Amino acid sequence: MSDPQQSNTPPPALPADDRVQPFYLATAGLSGRLIRLGPSLDEILSAHAYPEAVSVALGEALCLAALFATGLKFDIRFSDGRFILQTKSDGPLGFLVAHFDAPGHLRGYASVAAGRADTVPATGRMDQAALLGKGHLAMTIAPGGNLDSYQGIVPLDGDTLVEAAHAYFHRSEQLPTLIRLAVARHYAAGRWHWRAGGLILQYVPKAGGDARPMTPAEADAHDASLSGELDEDWQRATLLARTLEDHELLDPTLDPERLLFRLFHEEGVRRGPAVALAARCRCSRERIETFLQSFDATQMSDMVTPQGDIAVTCEFCSKVYRFEADAYRR
Repeated sequence: MSDPQQSNTPPPALPADDRVQPFYLATAGLSGRLIRLGPSLDEILSAHAYPEAVSVALGEALCLAALFATGLKFDIRFSDGRFILQTKSDGPLGFLVAHFDAPGHLRGYASVAAGRADTVPATGRMDQAALLGKGHLAMTIAPGGNLDSYQGIVPLDGDTLVEAAHAYFHRSEQLPTLIRLAVARHYAAGRWHWRAGGLILQYVPKAGGDARPMTPAEADAHDASLSGELDEDWQRATLLARTLEDHELLDPTLDPERLLFRLFHEEGVRRGPAVALAARCRCSRERIETFLQSFDATQMSDMVTPQGDIAVTCEFCSKVYRFEADAYRR
């Protein structure tokens, strides 16, 4: 983290929404990131008529994607890189995907399994483990340029997204991690708006530790004291983090700096440069024209609407692109 800042007084208020705020706890030697999503999340979720439980799950996935991407060892913001978090499972929510595109663009969508829509209530929460079912959670790092992509996969076996993320850091990174997420609608200016907030806190291994990667079996049997989970500093900081309530993560009047100061001022909290986030889809008329050219004449005929044109809807942002059918007949 470059040029961290430490203060003994609450920092001045800054724009509170649509950013990730990295931080470091000097006393405990832990690092973390705090995310707050407002208009960007509302734009993404409001483009679809998802049941409430599906919107909440996608909101959590977008938070996780941004939290993970901004914690990579290389700074994804200064490349043409992408971080993709997606699930595929046998539950009613058969598929969801969240993209973080450099330097801080978010997009995502969800798909309810065919014939399962009536099992998801239109309003109200639903047990997320039941909503997802069994399958897997995949996280793909695509650095861009000539660098190789990397993918980590953990099973979804009656787990929530947060539980699966914890399992990933335990098995793949052997890194003690605490994640808190909250997604809900907030009433303001005459309508309901989607909001989300989250926090990730991670143990920073001390110099001289064993850097040899462990197998999943070894990780399961690994003594917690060796990975830092019984470290006194870790215990103290996570105890503070667990006092964080959903309404604090979501409160648009409580900016991230003040929230971090409220939680961790006794831990010497230091802030790094914040990462601005925005909803941004990659779709364009040119991209879809290229996509349409990959179909043969029979397939193109099947796409023609009763109005005589071809309509393509972007799954991410729901924008509809219309094309003259004759231009694609061969």
